[in-house]
This record gives sequence, structure tokens and C-alpha cells, in this order.
Amino acid sequence: MLGVCYYPEHWPEAWWEDDARRMAALGLTYVRIAEFAWSRIEPDPGRFEWDWLDRAIETLGNAGLKVVMCTPTATPPKWLIDMYPEILPVDPETGRTRGFGSRRHTDFSSPVWHREAMRISTAVAERYGENPYVAGWQTDNELCCHNTAISASPAAHAGFRTWCREQYADIAALNAAWGNVFWSMEYRSFEEIEMPVGAVTETSPAHRMAWRRYSSDMVVRFHADMIAIIRAHSPGRWVTHNFIPMPETGVDNHALAADLDFAAYDNYPLGRADLALAKSSPADFAPLMRTGHPDFQGILFDQTRGLTGRPFWIMEQQPGPVNWANHNPRPAPGMVRLWSWEAFAHGAAVVSFFRWRQAPYAQEQMHAGLLRPDCTHAEAWPEVEQLHAELSRIELPAPTKAPVAIVIDHESDWLGQIEQQGRGYDYQKILTAWYGATRRLGLDVDFVAPGADLSGYAMVLVPALALPTPEAAARLQAADGLVLIGPRSGAKTHDVTIPEGLAPGRLRPLVPIRVLAVETLRPDCPGSIAIGNASYVSGIWRESIDPGDCTVLGRYEDGSPAMVRHGKVHYLATLVEDAALDAVVAAMAAEAGLQTTPLTGMLRIRRRGDLTFAINYGAEPTEAPAPEGAEFLLGARTVGPRDLSIWRSA
Repeated sequence: MLGVCYYPEHWPEAWWEDDARRMAALGLTYVRIAEFAWSRIEPDPGRFEWDWLDRAIETLGNAGLKVVMCTPTATPPKWLIDMYPEILPVDPETGRTRGFGSRRHTDFSSPVWHREAMRISTAVAERYGENPYVAGWQTDNELCCHNTAISASPAAHAGFRTWCREQYADIAALNAAWGNVFWSMEYRSFEEIEMPVGAVTETSPAHRMAWRRYSSDMVVRFHADMIAIIRAHSPGRWVTHNFIPMPETGVDNHALAADLDFAAYDNYPLGRADLALAKSSPADFAPLMRTGHPDFQGILFDQTRGLTGRPFWIMEQQPGPVNWANHNPRPAPGMVRLWSWEAFAHGAAVVSFFRWRQAPYAQEQMHAGLLRPDCTHAEAWPEVEQLHAELSRIELPAPTKAPVAIVIDHESDWLGQIEQQGRGYDYQKILTAWYGATRRLGLDVDFVAPGADLSGYAMVLVPALALPTPEAAARLQAADGLVLIGPRSGAKTHDVTIPEGLAPGRLRPLVPIRVLAVETLRPDCPGSIAIGNASYVSGIWRESIDPGDCTVLGRYEDGSPAMVRHGKVHYLATLVEDAALDAVVAAMAAEAGLQTTPLTGMLRIRRRGDLTFAINYGAEPTEAPAPEGAEFLLGARTVGPRDLSIWRSA
């Protein structure tokens, strides 16, 4: 099904009925509203104006549309900030208070903000919780966008001290856990604890990790309380949240999604590609400029689905140029349809477009919609018409479990930022590289949290699990399939210290090695690793290991061990080029009995139930790897440029 984001408060009421009629005629089912409407819902303290929103919901419902109602907490109004300026967050990098004038100008640690956010959420939920036209709810909007998970406010400082007391109970225990004897950083009481910001040079990695955990916990608490309010007043309706890319929240996303019915994601392929590939050469970037990278959407779709293990939504799908990247090109013809189909291939239940009509004013006036500001069809309109027609005749089966799991770990990401050790080390790039290896082999992937049940997976990939919990280690030990563990796994304890007996610490029962030393290299000064009869680039992060009784599978240029195996577990002690990952994953897949489909260029495949999707990001036709006798439901064996084919095997 399809949907759209709509802002009735932006348009004359005389337009609403025709807008709703055109939405229904286009084949849209869901309409999201009100996530930024606080100033119109409550224009003055305690004075609510519901009539306009009542009429907007009724107008949409009368056209046969289903409303996705939102809590408007992403944009608190000016009067609230004037009443309670302590709501404003403090930038941890500069120490300056971040002011009113845009959005997300709030501090998750502020008790006043928490109270006011829950108050407006309660009011909206009480008003519309049982409205017959409201199908479900979106909490807030893009939590923690614009680097707002962390605030260095007085409220955050006080909250962090309380959190530390709850975690450690005794100040001596905290000092010992953090290693505060180093540089005379010891505290005499919890009241002395500082925030790890504004120091002369780097602060303790244990201190910074605790700060990240505290900040994440505040966001998770905020979200859980909001969900509880909605459920109390809107029984029988689902609740979701529209996530930004997982690493950008600065939060434990699995905890953030724990109380949701399903997760949603806001998909902006061109803006993301422009930012992520800013340092690419023109020759490398040009083919992706109007399409996005063929793996960047898939990895985030699969991560979003993995937050709850259920079909997800795209709550905002890019329909044209955006306004917030360094450069904002138009999508290539056909890409809006292709991105939408790609989401369905990865398990989406709904794709909703942002937005219905392009705004003629304010910060996002250069952000395209399905309609131009003059109400004429924008470029994506015919693609949405085509998409609706195709969806109407293809029944999508339920998503099924993938054969490969990738363990994704927010704390490994945080550690890579806190203690990078080498400027080239980037957890997200490592994660993307490992995911890309599976995609180039035509393998489907589920992303799972550390400690998730790994039974039933033929292969488990662990790009980095730096601070494994006992539960995570036990799950890996109990995994049914082959396991590949990457460098920096088991490198630290919970409090970011080197484990007793050296790394891999808690993972040593799986792979009985010792990491003797670590070096980080400039990207342009790599070494090499020999695996089998081939030599590959080894760089960025390289570990010198004592292999113990493990079988050595790969060696550095000096002959020392770089990759080992112990039973079903493989350990790769270095970051490597893509070709090496492809070779290692392909060999393990073959041993695990998985059929691979090596793909080149811009073609990717994904399975959903008994259907296979071939998605061509390229500018040239290519052949789909469909078996003889396949029944094509969409397209054909030759997949056109920026097009797809869907088939069911005989």
C-alpha cells in the first residue's frame, strides 16, 4: 500500500476536499498528519484549537483515506520556550544553548520538557485515540535528528550524576571501573562527576561511553512513556516511529523500537548518497548521483526491519530533489518507483511519500512533493500512478527469515567514535562493506542485535562486537551456522578497558586467540593478507594475534597469522578490501550450503517469500539471474535501466 505526508495547516481549507479526492484517485491509502502542528493545536498555553484538525481528519476519512496521527513534539512552540527556557538543549561541542527557530530544540534530560511533551501527547491521544478515521500513530518525528540525542545542559549534568549512582552505587567502584587513578581523575562523590565535554584534551573513554549510554537511556525513556500514553488512549491501534539512518540517532535503536508494533524509516537516497560519497571521485560518483548507491537503501531497509523483526514502513520517500544535502539533484526517471519497489522487496508493508505538495515557504520550500506549489503534478506523479497499478495486480507474500544474519552493534559504533585509534576507522563503513559482500553474492540478510537468537541462520557475520555482553557471547557460541568475526571484537570490557588475558575477552571460548598488538595504518599505506592462493589489501586496522590451537587461514605479508578458524568460528584480524570479503563470504556460504548468485555492477536481488526481485540501478539493461521456466510477474529476463523484474520460480 501507499501513503503520503500531508500538512492541512499549510493550505487553505477550501483545498482539503480536493486534495483528499486526488490522493484517493492516485491510489494512496494512508495520510500522515500533525507531527509539526503544535502551535496550531495549542496556540496559547492550555488553550486548544481542535476544530480545524477535526475537520481535516474527517475530510480525509470521508474520502476513504486512513489517517496516521502524530504526537507534535518535534516542534514545541515559542510560547513554551519562553515559559521554560530550560527546555533548550546545550551543544556539547560548543557549550552554547541551541535556540528556537527550527525544530528539535529540546533536551531529553529536562524534566520540564518531559512533562510538557507527555502533556501534549496525552491531549492529542485523548482527542483522537478512538477516532474511526485514525488507523495508527507515529511518535514524534525523526527522534534525535540534527545531533540532538546529547545535551550538555545543567539538567543533563544532574541526570548523568544520578544515572552514574544507579549504575555503580559506590563512587570507589566507579573510579575503579573507569580507571580514574589515571591523570588523577578520581572523584570523591557522585556530586563531583563532570560531563565529558569541554576538557583540555580527550576525556576518559569509559566516561564518554557512560555519557553515551546515559543520553541514549533518556531518549528511550522519553519514547517509552509517549508510547504508553498512546496505547492507554488509543486501544487496538498500532504505533510506529519514523527512524532516520540508524547511526545518526546516537541511541540504542533496538531499545528505542522495543515497544513499537513496527518500525518506519525515512528514505532519501540522493541526499544520503551526496553526503556519504562527498569524497568520491567524479567518475565514481556520477553514475550514482541521480540513483543513489545500490546498497545504501538495502542496508537501511534491512536494519529497519530488524528493529522489530516485522514488516516495516517507509514513512517518507523522496519524490524529487531535497533541500538539505550539499547538492540536491533530481532523481533519474524511474528511480522513485524503483526505490519504492526496492523497499517492498526488503519487506516493507507501506511506502509513503514526502510530501503531498511542495511548500512555497520556509526551510523546506526547495524540497519536492508529489505536487508542485501550484498544485500541478510534479515529476514523480506518473511513477506513483504506475507503482499503484503494479501493486494492485501483484500480491506480496510475507517476508521470510534470511539465511544470513549480521550482528549490528551501536556500542561498537560509539567506541569507534570515542576511541578511533586511526582516522580511517569507521564502524559504519565496515558494516556497509560486510553487507555489500553479501549483496554482491545475491544473499539475503537479517540484521540482529547482539544477544539475539541466532538459531536457523546458516551464516552469522559479526563485523565488530567490541564490548560483548555475556548473553551476546553465549548466543554466538550457540549459533547453528558458521560464524565470521571481524577485528576489534571482544576488544574491551563493559567499561572500555582491555580485558584480562587480552582481547577477544569474552569471545575467547569461541576463538581461543590472543590479540597481542594493534596497529592502524593510513589508507594509502596498507599491507597485505594472503588467503588461499590470493593476496588482498589489508589496512586501516590490523591485529597481531597468537593463534593458539586455531587453524590459520590467512597470513600477513610477513607470514604472521591474520585469519584463523576454530570449529565453526572464523576470526579475521584485519580490515580488508572488498574482494577479500567477497572471497571469504563466498567460501563460507558454499560450506554452509547456501546458493550464491555473484552480481556485478548496479544489479541487486532480494527475495520476499517465493518472489525474487532484480533491481537495476544502472543506466544500461542487464540480465536477471532467473532460472529457466521462471514466471515473471513484472518485467522480463532483461531488466531495463533503472527498472526491475519480479519472478516466481517454477
